[in-house]
Amino acid sequence: MLIGDVARRSGVSARMLRHYDSLGLVRPTGRTEAGYREYSSEDIRRIFHIESLRSLGLSLREVRRALDDPGFTPSELVDDLIRQTRERIAGETELLTRLRRIDAAEPAGWEDVLQTVALLQALGSKSAGTRQHAALSSVEEVPVPVEALVEAALSETDPNVAGALRWALAQSGEGGLTLLAEGLASPVAEVRKRAVQSIAEMPNGAATALLRDALTNSDLVVRRYAALALGARGVADAVPTLIDMVVEETNDVDAADALSALARDPALADQIAARLVDCLAHGTVASSARRRLTQALAEIPGITTSHALAELSHDEDRAVALTATYILKLRDAR
Repeated sequence: MLIGDVARRSGVSARMLRHYDSLGLVRPTGRTEAGYREYSSEDIRRIFHIESLRSLGLSLREVRRALDDPGFTPSELVDDLIRQTRERIAGETELLTRLRRIDAAEPAGWEDVLQTVALLQALGSKSAGTRQHAALSSVEEVPVPVEALVEAALSETDPNVAGALRWALAQSGEGGLTLLAEGLASPVAEVRKRAVQSIAEMPNGAATALLRDALTNSDLVVRRYAALALGARGVADAVPTLIDMVVEETNDVDAADALSALARDPALADQIAARLVDCLAHGTVASSARRRLTQALAEIPGITTSHALAELSHDEDRAVALTATYILKLRDAR
């Protein structure tokens, strides 16, 4: 079979067949009287073998070794091809993500495209200062797709950069909330923590709804951050978690401040005081925890608190009694 016929049947161009010949990869078995290449059935079978191996990503040198080296074993080469393919897919996925983000920024011209690319690259810089500047610039100068901001916020380890990214997200509206909600379900504890911190700085009602849901999250850290944010927003559902934080001495000062903020609502003040008193009466609560609970009553207005402090001023635990007495004096002086 002449080279033209082989090319038509195999789908391999005549030029490539000549290249195979020059490399010694497929040399036609014979020649016609006019000197044209003439391929046998075995030659054509070898061509199909070559194309099959090339479809797996093998180079021509690797193909030749695979076909001609009797001692060749494919396992090591296949493992290497798998690694290369994964790297290529990762690179292509990264490119696709970048293109989608540029498209989401709705650039008006190539200058906008270049600015967006530069900002996306800056968000991935090894320099914390560069990343922080990029986060701030995403609001003040060049808009960055919210997906990129969320990804950066959920992976950022530098506290200053993380703060800038959370601020940028808060300015971006509700667009990032769905992605942040996914972050709350991440298997990585640090990602869950960054997600709830970012949601806590977003002022809209949708963020508040997510924080309410986070109060039942399996991650205790997430529940606590959600409770602190909800306390500042006047959401009474946060009270039990906030009181637990006082008892367990985990951000207890911030938790007490959040309870104080909630107690500005007269309808909540007595409820909060009653819960604190119930905890104080619990026999298993340690002395140090009872003192913190008493301190938390200091900023809770109402008769329930006053009565509780009067009783606590005679508590058998001297530290609790002295704390209650001091708080009563302060309240009387107001």
